[in-house]
Amino acid sequence: MPKMKKHSGACKRFKKTATGKIKRAQAYKRHLMASKTAKRKRRLRHAAFISAADQRHFRALLPS
Repeated sequence: MPKMKKHSGACKRFKKTATGKIKRAQAYKRHLMASKTAKRKRRLRHAAFISAADQRHFRALLPS
């Protein structure tokens, strides 16, 4: 039986935590940063988690 391949694009963007949650980076932090407030940029530094509705889809992309 062949092994299930993981999605290499998803592997670069998401990490699985020890509890099984999927961690992701925040969006809106790539460009046009001068117009964003310091408070907003500071909050964007921290990682976020995939929503519960999307968990099943992302687990298929990251089987290991």
